[in-house]
Amino acid sequence: MPQWGDLALFLAVAREGGLSPAARITGRSAATLGRRMREMERALGRELFVRHDRGYALTAQGRELLAELSEVEARMIRLTADHSATALPLVKVSAGTWTALALINVFDTLIGQPADVRLRFIATESTLDFSRREAAIGFRNRRPQEEFLAGRKLSSVEFAPYARSDAPDRWIKVIADTPSARWLDKMVGADAACEVTSPRLSLDLALAGQGIALLPTFVGDQCPELERAGDPVAELTHDRWIVTHQDDRHLPEVRRTIDRLCAALDKRRL
Repeated sequence: MPQWGDLALFLAVAREGGLSPAARITGRSAATLGRRMREMERALGRELFVRHDRGYALTAQGRELLAELSEVEARMIRLTADHSATALPLVKVSAGTWTALALINVFDTLIGQPADVRLRFIATESTLDFSRREAAIGFRNRRPQEEFLAGRKLSSVEFAPYARSDAPDRWIKVIADTPSARWLDKMVGADAACEVTSPRLSLDLALAGQGIALLPTFVGDQCPELERAGDPVAELTHDRWIVTHQDDRHLPEVRRTIDRLCAALDKRRL
């Protein structure tokens, strides 16, 4: 049967999608990796890869093995981690721009008094890979589909236009791959006088009185300088879920952080 070293090489090839990129991170030659993968397939009696000119694609059996080994890898990392009494346990929280901004305002309630966790906020509009532990806790706008993820439904999110009372009647357009940015692009097109590539900048410009920003109501309603410039956009209303890996949800530091996040979001109606 394959040794753990060979299984680790499989993880590298599977995640990198080919021998050459996996060789760069493992220090093994592409020829060695190719031979090890063939030997592993023979030993396991499974066809793990579809080999083509662009790299190595996983078969259904390969994807199953990747999921199984990722869980084993995560357990090994936890077992060998430094659990010294002086180090606060790290919890990585992934959230979109607006959720991260709201959470910063309740930071003290999230870390405990005195602090018993070390929070690392990852503000991104992208979906991170929980199987690779890119984050321990995250927020999604729909029920998680992955079998290894556990989720809890939170309050729905609404978007509405906001502006200062003395602001000009013009939209601040956000260039991003988000539903709200795509809605703005459909409504405004090339007629926007101001475009930004960061959602947060649209809030800053609205606060400066430079135009109308499309904001989540849990952000816009917390800004006394801004007023609603219209009704919520019905098609942008969506659910919000807090998710974590099934293997991580019972870790004390993750469990505490999830409970505190949910309590803070519910209390402030975020």
